[in-house]
Amino acid sequence: MQKLSMVATPIGNLEDITLRALRVLKEADVVACEDTRVTKKLLTHYDIHTPTVSFHANSGVKGFEKILNLLDEGKHVAVVSDAGTPGVSDPGLELVSVMREKFPDMPLEAIPGASALAAALSVAGLRAASFIFYGFLPVKKGRETLFKEMSVSEQASIFYESPHRIIKTLTSLAAHLPAEKRVGVFRELTKMFEQHVVGTSAEVLAYFETHEDKQRGEFVVIVEGR
Repeated sequence: MQKLSMVATPIGNLEDITLRALRVLKEADVVACEDTRVTKKLLTHYDIHTPTVSFHANSGVKGFEKILNLLDEGKHVAVVSDAGTPGVSDPGLELVSVMREKFPDMPLEAIPGASALAAALSVAGLRAASFIFYGFLPVKKGRETLFKEMSVSEQASIFYESPHRIIKTLTSLAAHLPAEKRVGVFRELTKMFEQHVVGTSAEVLAYFETHEDKQRGEFVVIVEGR
């Protein structure tokens, strides 16, 4: 059956996948993966043998054409990212947009599940009744402007950060945020070395500066709102 399924996968712990997601991954004709090697580990763990194809941020026009051609052939394509919900900070968003234009009547389904954003919020204990989600911040241009906006925003600010930039980011936050405004850094969520560090921007920066071994991994950063 011609269909596109956007399937959420675990952000770390392989047990964090829904029964529905497992069923859809088995039923699909093909799984479009951000990295086939990463997805193969998940599929193998659950004894799923559905063929995979690569589809990621650098796939370009040919990557989109590959998926659209499969759909045009009447295939059921399940789209996954390496971790979490496809379409959130990955090219799944653009794929859905293109698909809606080319196949306006084709079934499209969301298979919800793990999300680093939701996981971080659930253990933060920070004021975040409403928030702005930035995904990954720009590497260079515009970063300092965003930090200034976060410093005065009444809404909480949430973004993902890499280990290569976490200290630089925390340094910028400490320079811009009011002294009393709290920050939460959530590292390696759902994994063996999951860690939460919450405090003022200065306190959080000081912690990571003095614990270099904690600067590795995947980070979610939450700047508290008012």
